[in-house]
Amino acid sequence: QVHLVESGGGSVQSGGSLRLSCVVSGYTYISYSMGWFRQAPGKEREGVATIDSDGSPYYYADSVKGRFTISQDTAKNTLYLQMNSLKPEDTAIYYCAASGDEGGYYYGGYEYSYWGQGTQVTVSS
Repeated sequence: QVHLVESGGGSVQSGGSLRLSCVVSGYTYISYSMGWFRQAPGKEREGVATIDSDGSPYYYADSVKGRFTISQDTAKNTLYLQMNSLKPEDTAIYYCAASGDEGGYYYGGYEYSYWGQGTQVTVSS
């Protein structure tokens, strides 16, 4: 059974930094995409950043380019999102997700079948 567990969220002031982590277990896909998504109150879920199984960041939302960095440590089965220069508009629940073949949220050519529980990020001005 696949499990994704996020951590690292919190409250920071504008301009601050946070690093989100997502520990993945039970995931056996060789070729995959993993990503970070976010959803703010009253808004639709949006993709933030994704990374392929070869370790290459594949996608960044325009709103986070130059500020956020996605990475993975395969030895630790952990996905990261380093968030710098945070803005109040980055406030949202952040979810990590992994692609699979069991249906799910379609984004960027992948279906994200597995999701974490989410971690709240709040940025105050």
